[in-house]
Parts: sequence; C-alpha cells; structure tokens
Amino acid sequence: MPERESCTNSTPTKVLRVLVVEDEAFIAMLYADLLVDMGHVVCAIETTEADAVAAAARHKPDLMIVDAGLRDGSGMSAVTEILRSGFVPHVFVTGNDRAVQASRPDAVVLQKPFRDPDLARAIQRALSAEPPI
Repeated sequence: MPERESCTNSTPTKVLRVLVVEDEAFIAMLYADLLVDMGHVVCAIETTEADAVAAAARHKPDLMIVDAGLRDGSGMSAVTEILRSGFVPHVFVTGNDRAVQASRPDAVVLQKPFRDPDLARAIQRALSAEPPI
C-alpha cells in the first residue's frame, strides 16, 4: 500500500490516461487517488486479467499500473496479451519484485509498500522505456 507524502516535484508534463489493474478495491482507489493527484486521468480500474485486457482495448491507455498477481488471472499475463496489440508503458506493482524481475528482467517494478515519489519515478522510467522490438 502506498505511503502518502507530497508529490510537488512529480507534476507530469503530460496528462496520461491510466489503466489501473488491482484486485484489492481499497488499494486500487489509493492508486487512483495518487494518480489523479499527480495530474493524470484514471480511465478504468479492473480487477481481473480478462477485464484488464478488455479495458485496454476499449480505453487505449497511455500507461498501465498493474498488480503482478491477481486473484483471477495474472497481471503479468494481462500485460503480455495487451502488448500484442501494441506497446503501452506499464509499471508492475507487487509484494515480490524479485519474482517479477526474474521473469521480466526489463520490467519496471515497484515493490509494495512504496511512497508517492517512488510511483512518480517508476512512471517516468516506464515512459522512458524503449518498446521491445
């Protein structure tokens, strides 16, 4: 769960449409609040792999914040499926960053718990990442 603190240095230069994929409703709302405070728009919050894939196709987000492990499916599998239609910058949020890094060494991963500036830095890293060829 994120720890709240000021985000004054993390104001985005561009408003991003963000898809949040998180199966814990309270945590998803915290992420959404954080993203809105950073100046972004949350286009959807989804709780399952299938719903995340459908929402990405429907909303065409600029960024995804994805819980790597979901109760119904996998956030990592959802991202794999979504990226088949084109690259979307993404940040995996997880309690086990080593497991995600082991299977996706180039992934931008944020270990829970984190602070607001950690999310802002992870978003910048994701936006700067080169799409896979």
